[in-house]
Amino acid sequence: MSYTKLVKETFQKEFAGEKGAYDYNKLNKERLISFRKEKDSVVKLNKPTNIPRARTLGYKAKKGIIVVRARVRKGSGTKKRPVKGRKPKRMGLNKLTRRKSIQVIAENRASKKYSNCEVLNSYWIGEDGKNKYYEVILVDVNASEIKSDKNLKWMTEKQHAGRAERGLTSQGKKSRGLKSRKKTTDKNRPSRRSNNRKS
Repeated sequence: MSYTKLVKETFQKEFAGEKGAYDYNKLNKERLISFRKEKDSVVKLNKPTNIPRARTLGYKAKKGIIVVRARVRKGSGTKKRPVKGRKPKRMGLNKLTRRKSIQVIAENRASKKYSNCEVLNSYWIGEDGKNKYYEVILVDVNASEIKSDKNLKWMTEKQHAGRAERGLTSQGKKSRGLKSRKKTTDKNRPSRRSNNRKS
């Protein structure tokens, strides 16, 4: 069995919480505890935690590519309680989402902290009762190593600037409903706002 396949299966056992030769559930729990203890919500890493997953999404161990772990709250967020009178059901406090996935929020935060880099991709690494954790692959578009890389030099072109903020990453397109094409998704293209302006 190859090293990559072995690591991939180990992570699958950890996420499932299996108990075999090792207590995978305990290993995963210890990792999440260390994630939560970190002071900053966006932390730069020396290398990806889940290397096989990162490689499938375009990660390479070379100059100009960094990986950060982003911590984002679970749930729909907070909203200020209305001052004037309302029925309790009309308060509008619960179940109000940001209309974007938590993974997209993680990509945006990573992009904001490392403003000289563009988001290539991201993947889920774990979650506890309070937070979700994602690892975001960032590319320094000004690095000469990236400009000479045949697989990544497309990111240096100006039309790809601000990919995460404009919802052009893989998860951003999924959050906007662009991954499926059928009769019920006609109004998602080119965007919901643009489609509303036409009518």
